[in-house]
Amino acid sequence: MTDADTPRFRSDMTVELVKHTATDTDVLWAARVSTAGEQSLEELDKDPARSKGLINYLMRDRHGSPFEHNSMTFFISAPLFVFREFHRHRVGWSYNEESGRYRQLEPVFYIPDAARKLVQQGRPGKYEFVEGTPEQLELVGRSMADSYRRSYEAYQEMLAAGVAREVARATLPVGLYSSMYATCNARSLMHFLGLRTKHEQAKVPSFPQREIEMVAELMEEQWTKLMPLTHEAFNTNGRVAP
Repeated sequence: MTDADTPRFRSDMTVELVKHTATDTDVLWAARVSTAGEQSLEELDKDPARSKGLINYLMRDRHGSPFEHNSMTFFISAPLFVFREFHRHRVGWSYNEESGRYRQLEPVFYIPDAARKLVQQGRPGKYEFVEGTPEQLELVGRSMADSYRRSYEAYQEMLAAGVAREVARATLPVGLYSSMYATCNARSLMHFLGLRTKHEQAKVPSFPQREIEMVAELMEEQWTKLMPLTHEAFNTNGRVAP
């Protein structure tokens, strides 16, 4: 086994903003065409207070379509089980994920770090997660690492024997890291954030799995810089997508 084939373990997520056409002005332009026809960007920026008020009004009264006239493409690296949850978000999203049919998958696997709460208490809809013991954390890390090593060795053995990649990959676990490009607009991103983050300003409770919440937090951090007025209105109005 070469160094490249030795399993590597991570507990973090990667989110990179690859490209975008997304500003608060896009929302204003789309909204004001309804009443004022075509306007220049200079005209839209003349009255910041009015612009902020319009965006808040659109968010509050759930006039959602003006928030769709923008685009953000993210590069995301995360475990497969995160992507399986991600792909439940279909409206306003486009995905392209790396393929295990066409390339050998790299041995990069997820093991939670000490910050990940390990123990679930309560029932669905009313449960919470609490800290695990050092013994539980050690067990999780050891068991996952052992399982990952065995599964990747089996994968390599099948490839070496001439088995097709699309068949051999079936032995790999959902803790394997994958990568994808995900493209969305502000409206679809807000819906995602409303469900996949737990936030003190949210008026609708959400119970996201921590790993997809980590991805969502990094995406929100990037989006906030692009559309600060829209993000502020999103928070002010309970983090409910319009």
